[in-house]
Amino acid sequence: MNQLQALRQFTTVVADTGDFRQLAQFQPQDATTNPSLVLKTLQRPEYAPLLREIVTRFRGRPQDEVMDRLLVRLGCEILALIPGRVSTEVDARLSFDADATYTRAERIVQLYEAAGIAPQRVLIKIAATWEGIRAAERLERRGIHCNLTLLFSFCQAVACGQARVRLISPFVGRIYDWYKAKAGAAWDEAAHTGERDHGVQSVAQIYRYFKRHGIATEVMGASFRNTGQILALAGCDLLTISPELLAQLAAREVSADAPVSRALDPDTAQSLDLPAVQYDEPAFRFALNQDAMAAEKLAEGIRAFVADTQQLQALMLAA
Repeated sequence: MNQLQALRQFTTVVADTGDFRQLAQFQPQDATTNPSLVLKTLQRPEYAPLLREIVTRFRGRPQDEVMDRLLVRLGCEILALIPGRVSTEVDARLSFDADATYTRAERIVQLYEAAGIAPQRVLIKIAATWEGIRAAERLERRGIHCNLTLLFSFCQAVACGQARVRLISPFVGRIYDWYKAKAGAAWDEAAHTGERDHGVQSVAQIYRYFKRHGIATEVMGASFRNTGQILALAGCDLLTISPELLAQLAAREVSADAPVSRALDPDTAQSLDLPAVQYDEPAFRFALNQDAMAAEKLAEGIRAFVADTQQLQALMLAA
């Protein structure tokens, strides 16, 4: 048995890619995309015909509509290859506008429905800002399920749970990146592996809190830098993993030197002493502000997704 097969005993495996041609070999349950992955995919020569087809077909329509149609087309191609759900992201430029996020999410779901895809197979990805969480709360009440992304802190996770969001994607690798960069030359890699990894610790804290308090929101670890981070979260509800890391897991057999065991367990979490907390808007904003890593990585992540969205627009104009 290889490590990927062993991991599937404890966790739902999700593919983190926009390149649907890579999916079949790994047989993931779900798939996630984001503006960076979509841009990377559509810059590949083999995807040029798909890009031209959508741009030509809807030429003259508003750019934001054409972009959503392109995202949905990619999502439909992905859904043809997986049994579960695809996550499609709302324009990151709307991260601080709850009403605009809500409206854009509605349109994305309507485009999927027009293509014959049931809303239950779509997760709308939204940045876990206060405004994004409020938009997701409204969408969930309408039966449109959401995946709250760019999530780096406990307060973001708790606020999503309060809003009854379907799924959250706490980022492991980007948290790891921040602490490694902050330590600089003093960084000790061996001292920050496995369960000692700051990103792993963040996801584990959220998972245990949710299970302890019966919060139904699914926890999906995301943004991994190495397979050690993935295996340290075996047992998490879901883990979204790049094709490169999926290939590494599939290539390594389970052995005494490469074991795979359950790290997160809902029954164990039930016995933990974890007091319940609540966040209103002032408390949320203050808690996020006090977490330098989370505040910086959230802002940086939104900026990066905006830049990639703008590059995607330029690619569309040139098609």
